[in-house]
Amino acid sequence: MRIGARHDKPCSRITTMDGRELVWADEIRYLGVFIVRATKFKCSVDHAKRSFYRAANSIFARVGRLASEKVMVQLLEHKYLPILLYALEVCNLDKRILQSLDFMANRFFMNFRTSNTEIVHYCQTMFGCELPSVLLGKDTKNSLRKRNSHVPLFSLLS
Repeated sequence: MRIGARHDKPCSRITTMDGRELVWADEIRYLGVFIVRATKFKCSVDHAKRSFYRAANSIFARVGRLASEKVMVQLLEHKYLPILLYALEVCNLDKRILQSLDFMANRFFMNFRTSNTEIVHYCQTMFGCELPSVLLGKDTKNSLRKRNSHVPLFSLLS
């Protein structure tokens, strides 16, 4: 995989000592973070979104509408959001991706029989539930990457 200005240019083949060829990939997983081929360092949140929906749907399938809203919000804060936000503080996420993460949390609250966004925001405030963009904003302010901006990212991860 290549990151940089020539990320989309074909690369020469690499062969191991025993004659096997290494395959060039468009995406790699490193410590739970999916890094994608791009001109700048970029992470993919698609796998995190899928895991979030998988966890939320499995609980909804078992519990359905029997659990109270408070229980569902506790599950969101302590089970689903950590799945969604795992290791994303090391990624430089743009505004569009943060909005898509917030949309997922808002859709979760719409399961409480409303589609009105004002009611959803009111419920989030009443339950004290913060959106992923706010949570990631707090995490990135305190992350090692921000405090040690002169240190390369991979030296922090290893």
